[in-house]
Amino acid sequence: MRLLGLLIAAVCAVCAPALPGAAAHPTPVAAAPVAAVAPPQTVPALRQWTAGAGTYTFTAATRITVDPAFTAQLADVAATFADDLAALTGRSVAVVSAAPAPGDIGLTLGEPALPAEGYRMTVAASVTIRAATDTGAFNGTRSVLQLLHQSTSVPAGTAVDWPAKAERGLMVDQGRKFFTVDWLKQHIKELAYLKLNTFHFHLSDTFGFRLESSTHPEIVSTDHYTKQDIADLVALGRKYHVTIVPEVDTPGHMNAVLAAHPELKLKSGSGALSPDFIDLSLPASYTLIKDLIDEYLPLFPGPYWHIGADEYVTDYTKYPQLLSYARAHYGANATAKDTYYGFVNWADALVRAGGKTTRMWNDGIKSGDGTLTPNPAIVVEYWYTYGLTPQQLAAAGHTVANESWTPTYYVLGGAKPDTKWMYETWTADRFEGGNTLSDAAKNPGSLLHVWCDNPTAETEDQIAAGIMYPVRALAQQTWGSPKPAATYAAFTPIVAAVGHNPAWPGVVRPGDLALGRPTTASSTETANFPAAAATDGDPGTRWSSAYRDPQWLQVDLGAVRRIDRVVLRWEAAYGKSFRIQLSDDAATWRTVYSTTTGAGAVQDLTGLTGSGRYIRVYGTQRGTAYGYSLYEFEAYGDPAHQ
Repeated sequence: MRLLGLLIAAVCAVCAPALPGAAAHPTPVAAAPVAAVAPPQTVPALRQWTAGAGTYTFTAATRITVDPAFTAQLADVAATFADDLAALTGRSVAVVSAAPAPGDIGLTLGEPALPAEGYRMTVAASVTIRAATDTGAFNGTRSVLQLLHQSTSVPAGTAVDWPAKAERGLMVDQGRKFFTVDWLKQHIKELAYLKLNTFHFHLSDTFGFRLESSTHPEIVSTDHYTKQDIADLVALGRKYHVTIVPEVDTPGHMNAVLAAHPELKLKSGSGALSPDFIDLSLPASYTLIKDLIDEYLPLFPGPYWHIGADEYVTDYTKYPQLLSYARAHYGANATAKDTYYGFVNWADALVRAGGKTTRMWNDGIKSGDGTLTPNPAIVVEYWYTYGLTPQQLAAAGHTVANESWTPTYYVLGGAKPDTKWMYETWTADRFEGGNTLSDAAKNPGSLLHVWCDNPTAETEDQIAAGIMYPVRALAQQTWGSPKPAATYAAFTPIVAAVGHNPAWPGVVRPGDLALGRPTTASSTETANFPAAAATDGDPGTRWSSAYRDPQWLQVDLGAVRRIDRVVLRWEAAYGKSFRIQLSDDAATWRTVYSTTTGAGAVQDLTGLTGSGRYIRVYGTQRGTAYGYSLYEFEAYGDPAHQ
């Protein structure tokens, strides 16, 4: 979107930061001595954990039980949870109205002291999720899914968990790059898996207008979403407690619209036509934008409509008609910039008439350049240090969302988040340039932003892989619980262990004995490429080693297995000379395959003979100047103990 060219140990503190609206919520867990036992690993981490004795075990007889007193409120949560457990386990899990028996997972309400998104998870012979609302109960089921993704057994204890920020999620620039409906659906489920709750659709920009229109079909790009597509996405978002925030960017970034309406292009005093600015002195411009807002508001039942309002005119002296319009409509003392401010308030009135709250970017709001100011009820999304500071915006009455370039901008072919800094240093209350608010409650939260300035620079799969770790770091920082590890390097193995939502697509074939097993390596290139990424079933994540020989990647299969096949899915940095080896003790190794002529890509090694609890690929000569890099390491054979 932006023209800008510049750019452990687990912490188990029981005393948590103040909740939003904390005065209305007593502390969920009374302070009491607890065992110094690390909580089970989730992303984001659990806010409070009190260890118990024993474990819970998920079995073939496990049911989802719904408290009969709350069947109506929790039926949808239970059904979604059952769908996800089926995707995770490969079998149906019954939903019944009953109290939980040993092995069951129970859902109930009746925790009025908890915030709306909070929950209490009690793990014993059964698991019980208790919350104040269905959204809180849903968030509890996400923690259960993450724990069962790692093991069918969960240590006993009690978690009490809630977020620090109300808005947590992802934005994608569909205006410049069309994202398929399947990709968007995958990421709705992915956001929910991480307890993220907001998906911002930036539906128009330089290269496209992506919504079907009955009022102005002439502006719609070939690649676009039908209204049924939107209805399906909104329904999936409702099912997964993810709010869709739509944006049609006006009055700038309107290239796709103005290509069909050149008569509405803003013309300078010298006669130059702008390809992206609509002329706000023309009545027809307002008619067109009103048509679109009125047409689309009913498509999105969520509480917000985003008008964009970023990167409009910077030098108003070039456009004398804007000054004439402002003085005709807003008085003799009006400035040309008042035409912009007047438009913002005009659009806001349309949105409010539709029962929603307006959102806009911050860069157009400055001090002393007009006689008008934006309606204070508009939520301002602060992305860069242009114009008023976050504190000045808050003082003017605005809610100010932290959508700062650093560290939330992921630009195709350009800047990427410093995820290490995001995890270790940044907080959701640190705005661009180090700005803060005196009242953090005026900041609802933050999203990760995927901007497609160079739409062909990355594929959908590459984008999904590229944002995997930044999205999880943002989930942790906006949830605000004690970090599960002190350093980002220690956080990445937790991310790999928690993995993706159960329906995430992958290339893993049935019977892969290495899938999800403990994986170690001789080295890693950076913390972004951990050993566990080679056995996580995700075709977009990878392990990469240091740039030297020899190197190895090792998997603990959990028991002695007979191996007859190994599949290596290399990234560009591959092994020319390497061995596949087995061991019973991870000390003495037996070679079952060896080559000095490896060519990379996908190597499917069949006809192997051997057994062992541990398996590794041992590289002795790299095929490039870089290290060894594997998207996936797969092992097949007899899963029975030998």
